[in-house]
Amino acid sequence: MRKKRHEEHEEHVDESWLIPYADMLTLLLALFIVLFAASTVDVKKYEAITQSFEEVLNGGTGIMESEPSTMQPQDGSFVGLTEDEDPDENDEKEEEREEEKLEQDLNKLEALKGRIDEYIADQELDSFLQTKLTEEGLLITIKEAALFKSGKADLTGNAKELAKEISSLLVTDPPRRITVTGHTDDRPIKTSQYESNWHLSSERALNFMTELLENNKLNPKLFSFTGYGEYRPVTTNQTQEGRAKNRRVEVLILPYNVQN
Repeated sequence: MRKKRHEEHEEHVDESWLIPYADMLTLLLALFIVLFAASTVDVKKYEAITQSFEEVLNGGTGIMESEPSTMQPQDGSFVGLTEDEDPDENDEKEEEREEEKLEQDLNKLEALKGRIDEYIADQELDSFLQTKLTEEGLLITIKEAALFKSGKADLTGNAKELAKEISSLLVTDPPRRITVTGHTDDRPIKTSQYESNWHLSSERALNFMTELLENNKLNPKLFSFTGYGEYRPVTTNQTQEGRAKNRRVEVLILPYNVQN
C-alpha cells in the first residue's frame, strides 16, 4: 500500500513551472524574429508584424508596444528601420524625368529641322527635299531626281554637292545615331548590275551614306544603311507622280533616348 502511494505521488509532480517557461520562450522567439526582420522591413511591415504577434500573445503589452528603435554601429553605417520609398511613386518620377528628357530632345530636333528647312528654302530645293518630325526622329526625304539617274545608284555631281551640304547639317553635339534608307517604286528591275529593287535601293543608300561620311566631323560608328526596295511606299504606285515620290532616299536622325 505504501509503495502505491509513492508511485501516485511521482505521477503528479508539479509542472506549473512549464507555463511561464513556455511564455518566456515565446516572447524570446518573437523578439529575435522582430530584431532579425527590423533591418529589412519598412515601418508598415513592422507594424503588421507587431500586430500579428500581439494577437498571438492575446494582446500582450511590453516589448511589442515599444517604439521601434534604430541602431548605430561603431563603423558609422546605419542599421534599423527605414521607410522605403513607394515603388509606384518612384516609377512615376522616373516616367516624368524620361518625358521631360524626350520633350527637351524633341525641341532640339525641332530646332535642327528649322535649320535644314532654312537651307532648303535658300537653295530652292523644296521640290526635292522635305523634312518631317516623327515619333522615330527627324526624317529628311530626298527624291531620286536630286541624287540619281533612273535605274542607277551612282550619285550625280550635283548630288555629291548636296550630300556635302546635308552632312554639315547632321553634325550635332553630342552626335546622334543616323540611318540612311533607300526606296524604289514597284516596277521590277533586272540588269547585269542590279538583280532586283532590293539591290538598287541598298546600293543607293550605301552610296549616299558614304558620301555623307566624307565629312570627318561625322562618326561612322553612328551610321547605318538599308534598302527596302518597293516594299515601303509612301503613296500609290498607280500613277507616274506616285512612283516618283516612292523613289527616294531617307535620312533619319534619331532621338537621344534610342541611342545605343
